[in-house]
Amino acid sequence: MLDYHLHLWPHEDSSVWYRLDQIAQYCEQARAQGVTELALTEHAHRFIDVMDAVGPFWLRSGHEPTAGAFADYMDFHARNSLEEYVTLAQAAKAEGLPVKIGLEVDLVAGQMDVVGELLAQYPFDVLIGSVHWLDTWQFDDLDNPVQMHEWTVRSVEAVWDQYARGLEELASSKCVDVLAHPDLVKVAGYVPANAGDYWDFMSEAAARHDVTMELSSAGWRKPIGEQYPAEGFLDRLVKKGLTFTTASDAHRYERVSERSDELAALLEARGVHELASYDARTRTMVPVRSV
Repeated sequence: MLDYHLHLWPHEDSSVWYRLDQIAQYCEQARAQGVTELALTEHAHRFIDVMDAVGPFWLRSGHEPTAGAFADYMDFHARNSLEEYVTLAQAAKAEGLPVKIGLEVDLVAGQMDVVGELLAQYPFDVLIGSVHWLDTWQFDDLDNPVQMHEWTVRSVEAVWDQYARGLEELASSKCVDVLAHPDLVKVAGYVPANAGDYWDFMSEAAARHDVTMELSSAGWRKPIGEQYPAEGFLDRLVKKGLTFTTASDAHRYERVSERSDELAALLEARGVHELASYDARTRTMVPVRSV
């Protein structure tokens, strides 16, 4: 098994964000779950280098009720050095830890060429892409009343349409190898009656650009209460012949590789017995389960 979606967070007893012993702890937790390969994929927007390259893109969205909270969020999170992060991941590999050097590349609409030029300077093994905001609305920030209120005043179909088009932009950008939690838009439990139309659109976009899809256990912890992607969406992706990675989207070590056996079973039930592994952004196929 693989876990291709892990975030590094600061230890409670330290102001240092990224530490080798934290990565080793993640690897040990994964091994206990039968997972043999991890990708470190911290969010791109946490790095000053990335945010300097794209600039304050949220100012282009005009006035929205969510604009102030979004600006504050970006100011708080963009504190770290991409160079230091990559160097630490390289050190973990040099120590023999089974990690891949990765990044979760958040969509910056209309600027993915700028993002791609920056990331091409670094020795990444895998880049996963995600859509976490629509203009300045962080639709998956479930603890923020301002963000959650937007779900009650927006058309669910319009939200899903904008999300799907954002995912298509990511797939076409060539900046990412994997689409992470591809139906994250369902996270709060708002799903349109015609969700299948959006699944079709996103499946076709992914197949057209030959990106790998992430099967993630993280959705089981959210209000929607199911894996990403939903089974109907997963069926479409399998039918299109797309490749998959598995992931826990873990933000702390006790959730690393959570419910990996259940993810494997979902794939095997659909005749999928290989996963996409990446080195230097080149895909190879490995067995779903280690022998």
